[in-house]
Amino acid sequence: MLVKEIMNSDVIYCSPEDKVSDAARSLKDNDISGMPVVDNGKIVGILSEVDLLALLESPEHGDFWLPSPFEVIEIPIREFISWEDTKKMLSDVGSMPVSKIMRTGVFTVSPEDSIEDASHLMSRHKINRLPVVDNGVIAGIITRGDIIRGLGSL
Repeated sequence: MLVKEIMNSDVIYCSPEDKVSDAARSLKDNDISGMPVVDNGKIVGILSEVDLLALLESPEHGDFWLPSPFEVIEIPIREFISWEDTKKMLSDVGSMPVSKIMRTGVFTVSPEDSIEDASHLMSRHKINRLPVVDNGVIAGIITRGDIIRGLGSL
């Protein structure tokens, strides 16, 4: 079975200049967990929920330690610092361009590739989706679920 037989040719994608908040909304609205980042028809990256969730990690302040007379109030101060960092980070995240967090070096497949080849690529690199590229331009996308559905229809 070939990729073109099971790929989704109605690809939801974003551009590198799109705001992270708009891309996150698109993922939610379309009930998808990732999408290609496309510039002039060419794939320049990929954005997934993992990339968005990584934005929510607050910085560690492991090297910040108050002198022992203040140990009683140290924990609340550390928590306050973490909360302030988190609030600032969340306010900045939405307006950040997708290009700042997208992954580059995207693996792709051709419509003429076999689903076995696509499956092997996904497994080997622990990825959930592969953009399908035909003559250098995005033609579709294939996910692990698409492969399972394709195998189920044999």
